[in-house]
Amino acid sequence: MREAVVELRGEIAADLADYAKLKIAGVLRHTGRAVLRVHVWIERYGDPARERPITAAATVDLDGVPVQVHVAATKPREAVDMLVERLDHRLERMSHDRGQGHDRANLRDAHERAADAGEPVEREIVRHPTISPQECTVDDAVVEMDDLDLDFHLFVEAGSGQDAVVYRDGPTGLQLARVGGGFTAAGPHAVDLTVSPHPAPVLDTQEAVDRLRMTGLPFLFYRDRDGGRANVIYHRHDGNYGLLDPAVATG
Repeated sequence: MREAVVELRGEIAADLADYAKLKIAGVLRHTGRAVLRVHVWIERYGDPARERPITAAATVDLDGVPVQVHVAATKPREAVDMLVERLDHRLERMSHDRGQGHDRANLRDAHERAADAGEPVEREIVRHPTISPQECTVDDAVVEMDDLDLDFHLFVEAGSGQDAVVYRDGPTGLQLARVGGGFTAAGPHAVDLTVSPHPAPVLDTQEAVDRLRMTGLPFLFYRDRDGGRANVIYHRHDGNYGLLDPAVATG
């Protein structure tokens, strides 16, 4: 297993690097998969108004699969401990999802077979408000996504004011898409991610459901034809659809 590369930024004692390497190695030792690269960064922000001034992140190349975790904390060692706990949880969830993925796929297939046979299949659309109705940076959105243990997170990007979604995909393990498209995120960001240049498609709810079903994607980011805001529709574990809709938060 490769030793972690630890980057310290801001006013952080140098011995934290060895502490982080030791803790990270302890978690990765039990994965049973080849660890090709580990990069950890820990940064202290100088803004006294920040409630949690320490931000930490780890990027792990696990046998070709990128895994990223992020945390915000009040103290450097606390950040490392939280990061290691988050990484351990993510690796356990990945292992669990490999088995559960077959069950979810079988459930969707059963729905599709029933529809093809002409049997009535009623899938409910369960609407949820946007978790982050206020503007936030990409870094903060990723931390919130990790805190909530999600695979995607709808938010309003600070700097551009655009509806955006950050999700786990792409060569870096994290990808950003904005409703209006664009090649770069607004403002500086510490997380390693790729940015989709394509604007979100304009669809109504039924068109979004149809496209999600036809493509087989886990979720679909689109601009609502009626409301004008970005929505995310996705497959729920119970076979229904979930819909993240900013209008729910205000309506």
